[in-house]
Amino acid sequence: MHIQLKRFGLILAATLFFAAGCDSSSESDEPSAPKTPKTAETSPVPAEAVPQASAKSIEKAAKRFTLKKIIQAHREQLKNAPGRTGILKEKKRYSLFDEELIIRDFFQDREGGYFVDVGCAWPIIANNTYYLEKHLGWTGVGIDALEEHAPIWRRDRPGSKFFTYLVTDHSGTEDSFYKSQSRGLSSADRGRADGKHFGGTLEVEEVKVQSITLTDLLDNEGIGKIDLLAMDIEGHELNALHGFDIDRFRPELVVTEGKRPDVAAFFEEHGYEVIERYRAFDLVNDYFRRSDRVSTTP
Repeated sequence: MHIQLKRFGLILAATLFFAAGCDSSSESDEPSAPKTPKTAETSPVPAEAVPQASAKSIEKAAKRFTLKKIIQAHREQLKNAPGRTGILKEKKRYSLFDEELIIRDFFQDREGGYFVDVGCAWPIIANNTYYLEKHLGWTGVGIDALEEHAPIWRRDRPGSKFFTYLVTDHSGTEDSFYKSQSRGLSSADRGRADGKHFGGTLEVEEVKVQSITLTDLLDNEGIGKIDLLAMDIEGHELNALHGFDIDRFRPELVVTEGKRPDVAAFFEEHGYEVIERYRAFDLVNDYFRRSDRVSTTP
């Protein structure tokens, strides 16, 4: 299988699997791994034992089972990658894949940093910044276009501020945003929210969301220094980056979903380089650092 198709499959697996029943209200204070709803993959039941189940529901359960296997295969593939020592050898607690470990490795568990999490979705489960806040005393902001995430963020992330915006290349308008049946695929791009980009079909609801540039939001909040910028917005990353004054804020590490040449070119133009060694541990995201930094750490 080509790496591009594999990556798309993993992204689809991740988003569909966790969006199926993700509810932060049922999360424990310190989960050892993201919780998932009970489905056929955790409690298999023969079809003949449940005659009331429709063929469609059985097929759906079987699909979820396959998706979980894909996620497990990804983890198995990467767990023995060369160079998996120190923090990278630990077991992640909250992120979907190993984003949490890679971010921790880059900062070497530095305490008291500041993060900006764009497309943050759930506050704990499948989240890349919760470890930083919970265990290392970081603070920051979470931004997502879906208002439904706001109450649980404000309850579960006391060290953060949550904002409901569509982060893009302009501010002050109400723009279309597509709320996907699989919440993790919700996007400013209908073609991604409906799953066709990944070869599937999902129900989509169009909603209107206030737009803002990342620069305007940070200026409004008086934020001048960023250690980590994490961005997972389903193909809208370049639009959002065009509304971010990266030359002024100069985050130490930027994590973006997808391995797009146009996004990589943006960072190269602004004095950033991709961290090649992390590509062995993450097939979904790219990690960029300032190319003018002292290279004594990863």
